[in-house]
Amino acid sequence: MTYLEKYLNLIIERGNPQLADSIRITVNGIAPQYIEKFTFCTHEVGLLFGNVQSGKTGQMFGIISSAADLGFPIFIIMTTDNVVLQQQTIERVRDDLDGFCICDEYDTEIFAKNNLETPTIVVLKKNFRTLKQWTNILASTGFVKGNPVFIIDDEADAASLNTLVNKVKKSSINRYLDEIKAMSASSIYLQVTGTPQALFLQTQLSGWHPYFTYYFRPGNNYLGGDFFFAKDQPRCISYIDSIKEPLMDALLHHLIVSAQILSSGGKVCNFLIHPSVRKSAHTQFENDVIKAIKDLRIDFNSDKVQNKCKELYMNLKPNKTEILSFDILIDKAKKLLDENDMKVLIMNGDSHIDSEEYSYGSNVIIGGNTLGRGVTFSGLQTIYYTRTSKKPQADTMWQHSRMFGYDRDPGLMQVYIDEHLYKLFSDINATNNSIISQVERGIKDVKIYYPEGLNPTRNNVLDTNKLIVLSGGTNYYPFSPDNDSIEEINTLLEVFSEKEPSYQVSLRLIKELLKHISSEDDFKIQSIIGVIETLLAEKPTGQGVLIVRRERNVAKGTGALLSPNDWQIGASIRDKVVLTMYQMTGDKGWNGKKLWVPNIKFPDGIVYYDINDSGE
Repeated sequence: MTYLEKYLNLIIERGNPQLADSIRITVNGIAPQYIEKFTFCTHEVGLLFGNVQSGKTGQMFGIISSAADLGFPIFIIMTTDNVVLQQQTIERVRDDLDGFCICDEYDTEIFAKNNLETPTIVVLKKNFRTLKQWTNILASTGFVKGNPVFIIDDEADAASLNTLVNKVKKSSINRYLDEIKAMSASSIYLQVTGTPQALFLQTQLSGWHPYFTYYFRPGNNYLGGDFFFAKDQPRCISYIDSIKEPLMDALLHHLIVSAQILSSGGKVCNFLIHPSVRKSAHTQFENDVIKAIKDLRIDFNSDKVQNKCKELYMNLKPNKTEILSFDILIDKAKKLLDENDMKVLIMNGDSHIDSEEYSYGSNVIIGGNTLGRGVTFSGLQTIYYTRTSKKPQADTMWQHSRMFGYDRDPGLMQVYIDEHLYKLFSDINATNNSIISQVERGIKDVKIYYPEGLNPTRNNVLDTNKLIVLSGGTNYYPFSPDNDSIEEINTLLEVFSEKEPSYQVSLRLIKELLKHISSEDDFKIQSIIGVIETLLAEKPTGQGVLIVRRERNVAKGTGALLSPNDWQIGASIRDKVVLTMYQMTGDKGWNGKKLWVPNIKFPDGIVYYDINDSGE
């Protein structure tokens, strides 16, 4: 039996045939194209992209099993620099993958003695001391000099990238990862993440831009961005700004939902509070929650509290259990309060909490950065999120979305959040859906965009000399354009009269027109076309506005070229792409050619990002 068959059979035996089917689809999407055709003489980088907390680990293990069947003898799984996560990962490898030699960070002797007689999996933290040690071990054994290495970098956008790229240096973790790849005969480096923004904005030259990307869809019961952050405010969202006592409301919601879940045979119900990165804020919220619990013990039978509980109860629509009577839930909630069965836990750098502590019962968990990547909370039904940043980053914010997952009951879910933060999360979700659309449509050069003020990722991992930023509302035009075929542009524009102020047209026509334009580097024509392709990937019938003017006797170098009237027409259209095409007479500095000169403006308030990989 193959490694893959053994792994899939194990998943099925555990009662999850749907997951086994999902893993098989992922393997079939990657293995034939990128593993079976691997030449064993190259170093290739790919991306396995899935939604946050949607089951990436199972997909990773399926790919490892398939690669072992196809002759890869060494696998290195990289985790974030977190002891708990590294240990969770290696325990899961041991539980799930049979027939491999499995090595912890300290199992150097086991690694050497195995001598690659069985495929080997090494699980390492992305810690520079750990990577330095294993770089030396791999070099000293000599195993990798004649063998391919398969590296799986979980949360590849965190820690792995070069944070010194703009200082023309290499950060230590990035350097050691490069050394491990370079010392092997060949390698596949599979990046795995739910937030690939930073990866798509790496240059090809850096060696960290994925050559291929595979997106795997979440299972049927997954609650993700489209559930929580749809265009129309979902029922499960409560704006903190509009609630008189939001923390008390959230605590009561958690209390009533805990009573429903625990009285229906459930094991755990969790409430997550994410106020800030500051530990003082965590302590303040801990004190506020403890005080609120004490107040509830005293006032629980008051009309005010009971009326609020009835209001919350009427909104409960459990999907996974039958709704219990109000009286049963009130009795259980009072018991949780009176017997002090609601734990309040802080998770931050000063407070280490074992995952076992919030794996049962009713819990309130308070923290900041510790609540991010890789940390999972079973039975998470209530979220209180108020964390703000002067320079918010889309990937970091999205990793805070611990509410995503499979075991939540959608009818018991509630997120308490400021309205402006909800808007930011909705914008991030829209771009995530755009990225997914581009990947699924086979677009290689994925483009990313966000509203002004929201950055895609941290600046220190982006090569600012290669980063291209196109701002909506700005007119872009070439100083020294050329047309590959004036005749073909004439044909495309033949039906459009210059007497009409403007036309609504397909974005596909705008793309076709731009494909005939060339320019010096001042007009990023490929990036501009890439943005159009991004918009088409989201909406194939996407529309724009076209303005056509002929016989323009304007001198070359005259700024944006637009007449005051045409500039005003374009400026008045704020929600669509506006392309103005001017045909010159050729009398004033255009080499006597009747060239077509474009001027393009993207929708206002949006910033588009791209990377210049031309080598210039």
